[in-house]
Amino acid sequence: MDSFEVIGGQPLHGDLQPQGAKNEALQIISAVLLTNDSVTISNIPDILDVNKLIDLLRGFGVTVERLSEDTCRFCAGSIDIDYLLSPEFMRDAARLRGSVMLIGPLLARFGRATLPKPGGDKIGRRRLDTHFLGFQQLGAEFKYDDKQDIYYVEKPSGGLKGTYIHLDEISVTGTANVVMAAVLAKGKTTIYNAACEPYVQQLCRMLTRMGARIEGIGSNLLHIEGVEQLGGTEHRCLPDMIEIGSFIGLAAMTGGDITIKNAGVDHLGIIPHTFGRLGITIERKGDDLHIPAHEHYEINTFIDGSILTIYDAPWPGFTPDLMSIILVTATQARGSVLIHQKMFESRLFFVDNLIDMGAQIILCDPHRATVIGLDRRCQLRGITMSSPDIRAGQALLIAALSAKGTSVIHNVHQIDRGYQYIDRRLNAIGAKITRI
Repeated sequence: MDSFEVIGGQPLHGDLQPQGAKNEALQIISAVLLTNDSVTISNIPDILDVNKLIDLLRGFGVTVERLSEDTCRFCAGSIDIDYLLSPEFMRDAARLRGSVMLIGPLLARFGRATLPKPGGDKIGRRRLDTHFLGFQQLGAEFKYDDKQDIYYVEKPSGGLKGTYIHLDEISVTGTANVVMAAVLAKGKTTIYNAACEPYVQQLCRMLTRMGARIEGIGSNLLHIEGVEQLGGTEHRCLPDMIEIGSFIGLAAMTGGDITIKNAGVDHLGIIPHTFGRLGITIERKGDDLHIPAHEHYEINTFIDGSILTIYDAPWPGFTPDLMSIILVTATQARGSVLIHQKMFESRLFFVDNLIDMGAQIILCDPHRATVIGLDRRCQLRGITMSSPDIRAGQALLIAALSAKGTSVIHNVHQIDRGYQYIDRRLNAIGAKITRI
């Protein structure tokens, strides 16, 4: 396993170009299975999770032609559906949470799908019920082998049929999966309580260019009229809004002067505003975001003077993937904030590392932590720690870059799963990160 040795306290100055959106890429790349024709996708991030998904597609027989560093042409014209039952698929799909996105396209076009219980971040319960309940409402037959942790889904002899679906939770991946199944179902499908994140909007717009009929894009009520087949298209992934939020926190914590280039600002929702509530100045310049050097930044309070609470919520609320970054950024602010991570009960446990570094944090329960900002009066100190998941790993890297002395972060393949060449890119603006 790789580790990072980080010498903290270095001034960071310069430009950062965000990678393509990881969560969008996993959905978009899975959707190439819906057509015989070629699909060209650009701004693909070169990260472990995305590359593993592309390898799974190759196993099915999808041809993958790399046109440039971040652009691939996919063609799923000749598919070996029996690859689903191979030991190689079971092994590789189990290591990747994103493999769940293959079920909808495989079910819609080939009539069946099999999936071992997928891996991914250990951040709490991440049930898949929403996906399979949606498929069942479209008429699919579902079985779960609890001894081997394998899911089986198959469409009936008459094919999938459109229906009214009220999703039991606002699941981004659940919405995307059911949409991909419904576009080739017979008749009309209505999906209520749908997730409306930019990732889902991007997927729906791509499917529409391929010939799908989808109305209500950007809302929580989607209407889909099934079609017999889809064609090819070209698609460009958005800049990764999670990485952009991470860079905002990085700039504030290290006192750096950083410009985030081509940030896709119109798709960031309330992310800049939420960091602004921590007292961080963010200047928009066209499609760039400039974060000037901060000697201090002060957390807002509510109008009545009570302590600010920041919590995650479905889009257009604040994304849960940035709660770890918000928390670590608050440790050097002036003032206090309550971080309420509603969705995952294990995502805040990484704060033990921050406490060991000298941060003042009270873990109230698995979902809530109170951060008392140090206002730079006491610099965090370097320690040896381990990355538990993608987002916490990035938060710990930010803490290490702002700390006094040397830190060692083990298990950094977790960071590599979501952040492209992060050590090289940050070293280019003044960081001192050595991969060991």
